[in-house]
Amino acid sequence: CDFAAQKRGMLDCPFCRTPIPDNDADTLTMIQARVAKKDPEAIFYLGLKYFFGHLGLQKDARKGVVLYTEAVELGSIEALFNLGHAYDTGEGVQEDKVKATEFYTKAALQGHVMSRHNLGACENQKGNYDCTVRHLLTSAKMGLKESLESIKGAFLRGQATKAQYAEALK
Repeated sequence: CDFAAQKRGMLDCPFCRTPIPDNDADTLTMIQARVAKKDPEAIFYLGLKYFFGHLGLQKDARKGVVLYTEAVELGSIEALFNLGHAYDTGEGVQEDKVKATEFYTKAALQGHVMSRHNLGACENQKGNYDCTVRHLLTSAKMGLKESLESIKGAFLRGQATKAQYAEALK
C-alpha cells in the first residue's frame, strides 16, 4: 500500500495524507497517533522501535514485547512472528521454546512464510526431521530461498530424500 502510493507519486502518509516527517520526533508523533486509534500495525511498528531502540527511543525489549502482544490481540500477523522470535531467543521475555512454537504456528497458519521456516528449524532442533522437511517445503514453495537452502542441507545430511529436494526445486 505504502509502496504503491509512492510509485504513483504520493509521498505522504497513506492514512492521513500529511507529508512524511523528516525527523524522529515527528515520525514518533505520527505513529503514536495511529497507536491511539488501536491500529495493530502501528502498535507493532512502535513495538519494533522500542525493541531495537530506534526513533530516539531507548531500547526496551520488554516494552516491545508488550506492544507486540497488544498488536497480536488486534490481529497483526507480523507481531505474532516477532513474539515467537522473542520467546525463541529470550529477548524481552524468558526463553520459552514451547511458546515460540505456538506463536510461529499461529502466524504460519495465517500465511506467514518466515514463521513456517522457523517451525522447521524448531522441529529440526527436536530431531523431527520429517516435520522439519514438511515445514521447509511449504515455505520454499512460498518462495523463501532460505528454506530451499535448508532443504538442500538436510538432503546432504541424509535428513531429506532426493524426491523432497527435487520437489523444493520446482
